[in-house]
Amino acid sequence: MAGRILRSNVLRMSNFTLSRFPAFLIAIVLLITSCAPKDGNATPAPEGSPAVTPTIYAATPYPTRLEYLPGESVDYTAQTGDTLPALAARFNTTVDEILSANPEIPLDATTMPPGMPMKIPIYYLPLWGNPYQILPDSLYVNGPSAVGFDTAAFVASRPGWLKDYREFSGDRYRTGAEIVDRVAQYYSISPRFLLALLEYQLGALSLPEKPAGRYPLGYEDFNYPGVYLQLIWAADLLNTGYYRWRTARLTEFEHLDGRLERPDPWQNAATVAFQYYFSRLHDRSEYDLAIGPDGLAGTYRKLFGDPWLADVPHIPVSLQQPALLFPFPAGETWGYSGGPHTGWGRGDPLAALDFGPPSENTSCMPSPKWATAMADGLVIRAEPENAIVVIDMDMDGDARTGWVLFYLHVGNEGMIAQGTTVQAGDRIGHPSCEGGRATGAHVHIARLYNGEWMPAEGPLGFNLEGWIAYNGDGQYQGTLVRNNVVVIANEQGKDISRVTAGR
Repeated sequence: MAGRILRSNVLRMSNFTLSRFPAFLIAIVLLITSCAPKDGNATPAPEGSPAVTPTIYAATPYPTRLEYLPGESVDYTAQTGDTLPALAARFNTTVDEILSANPEIPLDATTMPPGMPMKIPIYYLPLWGNPYQILPDSLYVNGPSAVGFDTAAFVASRPGWLKDYREFSGDRYRTGAEIVDRVAQYYSISPRFLLALLEYQLGALSLPEKPAGRYPLGYEDFNYPGVYLQLIWAADLLNTGYYRWRTARLTEFEHLDGRLERPDPWQNAATVAFQYYFSRLHDRSEYDLAIGPDGLAGTYRKLFGDPWLADVPHIPVSLQQPALLFPFPAGETWGYSGGPHTGWGRGDPLAALDFGPPSENTSCMPSPKWATAMADGLVIRAEPENAIVVIDMDMDGDARTGWVLFYLHVGNEGMIAQGTTVQAGDRIGHPSCEGGRATGAHVHIARLYNGEWMPAEGPLGFNLEGWIAYNGDGQYQGTLVRNNVVVIANEQGKDISRVTAGR
């Protein structure tokens, strides 16, 4: 099918049956220094319009939801990555009410089984948006579905201007395909989707010449000229929409004309990412076209076929984080210098935590202390120029599959070599200020599973030696809690932020 419109009586099932759900969860227990990457970019609040307007079709009218009675039970099919707190926020209800309506769900469940039928008590809100679903979440992230895709070969097979495009990015001039792969890797967004976006807005795979102008995707900021930086801006905005919907931190957004929209409660994260992105660019008519069957979804189908036929859910039932150590040696006391904040870029996902070694000053002097591996694994990326180390816990050599540990601000001197097999507690490098903006030497850590950034708080939040991470009132704020002991994030390393590994 070309796309999906989920209604209370039209529901999509996966090959996971309800009868298997309890068996999978019998033994499961619920797991509960300021920095920014080198490729930092603008806060997602763009203005302007795209440089190229797509072929105009009449936007397909979409059905509207019923005005349900308060607490009325509606049908819902669990989608990949769904959690009870997020579902409660989307349907304007509570976790307790969902559990009461679905007694087969264990109290300690984390992620729901994709395809499981559910009953959800709903409390109607006005201004719900388009229920049409553009793309499965599994095809949005740079995860298992992207394995084997050759961006360069695909771009070369198309007549558009992108195959001959060159632009300076990072440390050298790169081809159009290399630019797409670079953004896909750092932001963990599928290269297929990025290509579809460039084709929809700019004709990158079909038009002979790149549209004129310094800001091809429509974000008019002198710090972001060219395709590469515009694509970084787009990736930030898309990830903000995706992960805020995933964690229920986005249940409504405002359009450029001030119009309020609440994403349809049955929506999936990838579609909300596109809706949020296009709401920052288009007026109402162009927005309705972009998010409908003849918009971005139509472009993706023409390039890669029906995405729903390729959907293999990438987040399994009640996923659990493996045991992780602190990123510094046992017996040492470091400061919890940054609570949940963006894993990469600006905005969401709030996937990262920061830890800084003790120091007599707050400058960025190199630290003699060592950052260490949080778990066994294989070092699949070691980038001294970007101060990045990535450890693949399933050791298959591919960051798009399984659990992956991401480190930023690891100093050049002493950095572990790519290809090294490590055990938990092994040294990987020194905390530093390298790799981006920082107020003091520290290490920034984040996790991904099958290409999806894992939020630092929530059912799959960070658990480091039994210390559980919680969000604060803003980025870099927050706490670590274990056995009613609370550590408060503080970038100056005050006593309230100190925590000892291995104790």
